[in-house]
Formats: sequence, structure tokens, C-alpha cells
Amino acid sequence: MAYTHDNVKNMNKEMRHIMEHAEALVEATAGELDDRIASARAALKDRLDSAKNEYGDLEVKLMEKVQSADEFVHLKPYYVIGGTFISGLLLGWMMTRK
Repeated sequence: MAYTHDNVKNMNKEMRHIMEHAEALVEATAGELDDRIASARAALKDRLDSAKNEYGDLEVKLMEKVQSADEFVHLKPYYVIGGTFISGLLLGWMMTRK
């Protein structure tokens, strides 16, 4: 679980950097008077606000799914081992066919 948690932290950090750069771009173009720049700036700001909300919801849903899968693996480890074994056999069989 620690490995997954580290990946989530890294992904979260990277998404925050992207959002910070987009916000900086919006702020940098605040003084521009051109209509195209103003409309692009407004659209980017709307998209950025929407992405922040969607990203937060997605992060919560993803963590719920990860915790659910982790609980299932701890409750029934032999089911998971058997499922991966059978999946590996089927995948190997399909790859060796011509």
C-alpha cells in the first residue's frame, strides 16, 4: 500500500504544479486588452476551476477503490492468487496461439 500511496502523492503533486502554472498564465495575461486573449483567458479559468473540482472528486473515488481492493486482497488472498494465476495462463495461451 505504501507504493501506491507514494504514486498518489506524486500524481497529486504533479497535478497541483500544472494547475499552478495554468493559474500563473491566467494572471500573466490579465492586463492584455485583445478580445481573443481575454476570451481564451476566461475559458482557461473556467476549465481550470472545473478541473480542480473534478480532480478532487476523482481522487476521492480512486482512493475508495484502492482501499476496497486492498481490503479484498487482505480478506481473500487465495482468490486473488487464483485469479491472477488463471489470468496468466489464459494470457500465455492466447499469446502462444498463431
